[in-house]
Amino acid sequence: MQVMQMAERVSFEKPDEVREFPKGRLELVKIGGATVGRVTLQPGWRWATCVQPIAKTKSCEAAHFQYHVAGVLRIRMDDGTEFDCRPGDVSLLPSGHDAWVVGDVDAVIVDFQGMVDYARER
Repeated sequence: MQVMQMAERVSFEKPDEVREFPKGRLELVKIGGATVGRVTLQPGWRWATCVQPIAKTKSCEAAHFQYHVAGVLRIRMDDGTEFDCRPGDVSLLPSGHDAWVVGDVDAVIVDFQGMVDYARER
């Protein structure tokens, strides 16, 4: 068992890295040896049209462990399973999915896994 050596605090107000892509913005912070991302997705954002041209994969290959802060994000897994994530939801998504913003409110999501290479050219 690993013991935490010191307390840490970081803020998305001063991210370590920012990536912008069509209709979206990703802010990354590093803490405790992990990278956490906060993504803001505007109405009209869809992975297949806004990030797929950057990722160059058939569907999103990143696995995500997310907390949904605002807006509605619809997820469609490659197997056809589809569901909405709303504020207060926690989602665990394996690789192989598409997603898009539903409605006219920005979707804001904190992702504890899967954002290290997100929206980065391969």
